[in-house]
Amino acid sequence: MKKITLAFIGDIVGRPGRSMVKEYLKTLRETHNIDFVVANYENASHGFGLTEKNAKELFGAGIDVMTGGNHSFDKKDILPLFEKMELLRPHNYPDATPGTGKKMYEVNGVKLGLLNIMGHYTMPMVDNPFTCAQKAVQELKDEGAEAIFMDLHAEASSEKRAMMMLLQGEVSGIIGTHTHVATDDFQVAHGTAYLGDIGLTGCRDNVIGMEAKIPLQRFLTGVGGHFNVPDKCKKILQIAIMEIEDGVCHSAKKLKMFDDGRVVETEAWLES
Repeated sequence: MKKITLAFIGDIVGRPGRSMVKEYLKTLRETHNIDFVVANYENASHGFGLTEKNAKELFGAGIDVMTGGNHSFDKKDILPLFEKMELLRPHNYPDATPGTGKKMYEVNGVKLGLLNIMGHYTMPMVDNPFTCAQKAVQELKDEGAEAIFMDLHAEASSEKRAMMMLLQGEVSGIIGTHTHVATDDFQVAHGTAYLGDIGLTGCRDNVIGMEAKIPLQRFLTGVGGHFNVPDKCKKILQIAIMEIEDGVCHSAKKLKMFDDGRVVETEAWLES
């Protein structure tokens, strides 16, 4: 039997999100015997994209691989980083787009396939996420993947749920990112862990990790502006931990780590 404990951290938003990862992740890895950590980077540098400095900071904090989304290319200095760092971007971008959204890793003797897919609704123009995911999963299996995890970066809950219906039993886990708002649908069904959206890691006392002023101005007047990550705020880290054996997820839980010391743990419900 081949076992791994895989963890996933949702959208890391700016310096507050990075600070929570630096403060808690290494202890979490030890306490929960986590073998491999995946995290979404697309908002890690002041809310938009990722710089090389911040990438090094997050990898140094204990993250193994980072996934992206519609803000992957907001900081242009990320382009050369795809060649020298463990960074993915949505796989259903055009083939000519720098980077890849599909990669294989060996973790404790287990061949782990990672897949980063982006939805259609409100997102940049990309290939069909469902056909792309089906093809990529099969390619990973043909390459010898014994477990497969997907970061599904999408706005619509219907797209995320449909992906679960399409691939349950075929992959070890599908966890959604992008909305920054956690959903209450964490389950394990047919050996696949599923969570519609894990929620953000960063400021929790504002609007999706950003200062409330501009979002409120936009809602009240229709006039937008530049979103900013607060310098000071109340913070949270949200992490999902999956126990995978022979490619099958048997149990999963989510931890919410608050900067005031509180920890809320939720077990995924099991479906036969």
